[in-house]
Parts: sequence; structure tokens; C-alpha cells
Amino acid sequence: MTAIAANSTRERWWNSRTTHRFMKHHLALIGMVMIALLTLACVLGPHLLPYDSLYIDLRARFAPPLTGQHYLGTDPLGRDLAARLFMAGRISLLVGFSAMLLSTLIGTLVGVVAGYRGGLVGTVLMRAVDGFLSFPSIFLVLALAAALKPSPFMITVVIAATSWMEVARIVEAEVRSLREREFVLAGRMLGLSATHIMFREILPNAIGPIIVAATLTVARAILMEAYISFLGYGIQPPLPSWGNMLNGAQQYLGTAPWLAIIPGAAITIAVTSFNFIGDGLRDAFDVRGDHS
Repeated sequence: MTAIAANSTRERWWNSRTTHRFMKHHLALIGMVMIALLTLACVLGPHLLPYDSLYIDLRARFAPPLTGQHYLGTDPLGRDLAARLFMAGRISLLVGFSAMLLSTLIGTLVGVVAGYRGGLVGTVLMRAVDGFLSFPSIFLVLALAAALKPSPFMITVVIAATSWMEVARIVEAEVRSLREREFVLAGRMLGLSATHIMFREILPNAIGPIIVAATLTVARAILMEAYISFLGYGIQPPLPSWGNMLNGAQQYLGTAPWLAIIPGAAITIAVTSFNFIGDGLRDAFDVRGDHS
């Protein structure tokens, strides 16, 4: 009985109309293509280029783009900028996706429990969320990053630890609106456990807003990693990331502007594309609509 009710409710989020609405969002489609191309370039690019990202050729220092086999030029140590850009993209995208997964998991757990339980439990959890949100996230991220040993794993944990609150609020509001629906009441009458109802009945029906929040979180995580690394608290050389490539390009803006323009363009493309995809998913799932 509950499965039938739940499935009928879930059709609101997963049906042909959802796909049709998303396909009509042209910016979201462009974003998907750009992310696919960027990911493909970062995965395959280092294997197709003639130079390794750590190979130093002092005779080729500051070579501009389209110089010989240095398609995007070289840096102050003569390292191939294209190879470093693609390797940096692996790190930045990995941090972005990993931070998204971790923050979405934490935020979803907190939001589901707070929304379903309500009462004292819900109040305590959501006041904790409000407490975390009262701190400016960038300062909290920098404080944690400065206190911990920088590495891709630690940067991922730091970003996730300061990003889960938005997901929790979205999930809590969605679960609170679903907990008195007929299929939830039927589950209670059948004696299903609270855990089963929360994670097997309610959560699948709240998947739309979670996917939208997760997509936008990837964009924020990539941007946050760039902030931290640009300020010197994130990924440390010689391991490249888009943020520390910008950090190393500061003093050469006048003489070798491509050192900053190229990683800056990569960050802009990635963040903008994920935001476009998130906007498209929001329209497709119609998460701002009612639940009738």
C-alpha cells in the first residue's frame, strides 16, 4: 500500500514532463555539454599532451600560448600550462564532487531527521544549523584550512563541513511538508519503523530538491577550493589546482597574463556550467511548485 502511494507521488519528480522541462532549458544543456567536455579534457588531456605537468624546461619559460607544442604556453618554470591546467582540473573537480557528496549526505541526514521528528529534536538540530549559518562561511573555511594540514582530502572535509547546512534546511522543509501525507500515515498504521518511513518512503519523494541543491553545491565547492588555494591555505604546489595556479600568476599579470586568464576561465566555465545545470534541474523538478 505504501509503495503504491509513494510511487504515485514520486512520479511528480520523475516523468516525461520533467525531462521535457529540462530539455527546454537551453543554458542547462549548454552547461552539461561544457562540464562533459571539461571533465573529458581533464581525464584524457594529460595522456594526450607531449609534456608532463611536472616537467621543467627553463629554456621555455613564459612561452605564450600556441608556442610549438605548448598549446596554452608555459609557466615561470617552463612547465606546460595545458598539462598543469588539466591536472589541476582533476584536483578541483574531485574536490568539488567529493565535497558535494559529503555535504549532501550530512545535510540530508540532518534534514530528514529534523523534518520527520520535529519537536525538540527538530528544534535542536535546526538551531544548530542556524548557528553554523550565522558564521560567514568563507572565514570559517579559512580558519579551518589554516588550522589543518593542507591536502585534497582535508580541503574536501573543510568545504563539506561548511556547506551541509543549506542542504539540511532544504531537506528539512521538504520532509516536514511530506510527513503528514497519506502514504506516510499509511506506513505508520502498518507499523513500519520510523527509519523505514524516513529513508524508504519520504526521502525518495524529496529527491528533486536534493539533486538541485547538490548540483549547486558542486559549483560552490569548486569556487571555495579556488579561494582557499589562491590565498595559500589549500592545495600546495607542486600539486596543481586552479586556485593555486591563480596564486602563482599574481606577480606576472602584466608580463604573462595568460597564466591567470586560463585557470580563471576554467573556474568560470565550471562554476557557471554547474549553476546553469542547477537552474535547469530546479525548473525541471519544479521544486518551487506545490505538492498537490
